[in-house]
Amino acid sequence: MYHKLYKLTAILNINGISKTYGKVKALNNLSLQINQGEVFGILGPNGSGKTTTLGIILDVIKANSGTFTWFGEEPKKESRQKIGSLLETPNFYPYLNARQNLSIACKIKNVDDSDIDRVLDIVNLLTRADSKFKTYSLGMKQRLALGAALLGNPDVLLLDEPTNGLDPQGIAEVRTIIKNLAAEGKTIIMASHILDEVEKVCTHVAVLKLGNLLTTGPIETVLSKQEQVYVVADDLNLLKVTLGQIDGVSNIKASTSKIYLMLENGKDSAYLNKALFDKGITLSELGVQKPDLEANFLEIIN
Repeated sequence: MYHKLYKLTAILNINGISKTYGKVKALNNLSLQINQGEVFGILGPNGSGKTTTLGIILDVIKANSGTFTWFGEEPKKESRQKIGSLLETPNFYPYLNARQNLSIACKIKNVDDSDIDRVLDIVNLLTRADSKFKTYSLGMKQRLALGAALLGNPDVLLLDEPTNGLDPQGIAEVRTIIKNLAAEGKTIIMASHILDEVEKVCTHVAVLKLGNLLTTGPIETVLSKQEQVYVVADDLNLLKVTLGQIDGVSNIKASTSKIYLMLENGKDSAYLNKALFDKGITLSELGVQKPDLEANFLEIIN
């Protein structure tokens, strides 16, 4: 992974937060802990409570019940200054250039204008710094919004659907920026309904559906990124029984034509092939199947 290793220092604690809009329960008793250096994805379909969660922890929306803390303390102005956010569609003045728009953002954030070129360099817009905002592509507009969020060099970034509506090139550009920021040690909290984006950039994930937390943890655990091995032999029943006797083999599942399994770390296909051969079974086929993250995700939310 591209992120640095830290002791588990809690940056954000969410404790039993609920939020209703009339009869609609947008969040139902949500509790989460997000630690320093994590790239934490809040994943779920539209209407799952992702944006509401970000709004509450930024004090833009008031929860009906529950509490949250930033950096181990009750939310206050000083802690808010350590957080950069991108919550909505980029909203800049179309007839002003990037530097002029960021200068306005600096005044709002009480940040010196000397920080502008630093963030323009991070989001790869220095060469277009004097171009009017209206001439920017969607990807460039989103990168400028990221630049505005980075003014003042915050420790934490909150991003709501940062690649939404972008073409493949724009998605790749924003993804690279997020990975680079994570490599510098920033804690990033990113809401998205796009499984592929979360899987590509996040170290941890929480899956929401209709305001309920379904599961949370390291992304490899939650979305089962481990590769699956499949094997075929003349006698599938005997093969299945024998697999159960081999050290390091787990999650054995049989289909009509193959048997699927997981190998623990340090064990590979060659090890499995030899272990079976030593027990008198010659495989006619042995292969590795990439994990079907989409199927795992759909299984979780259904």
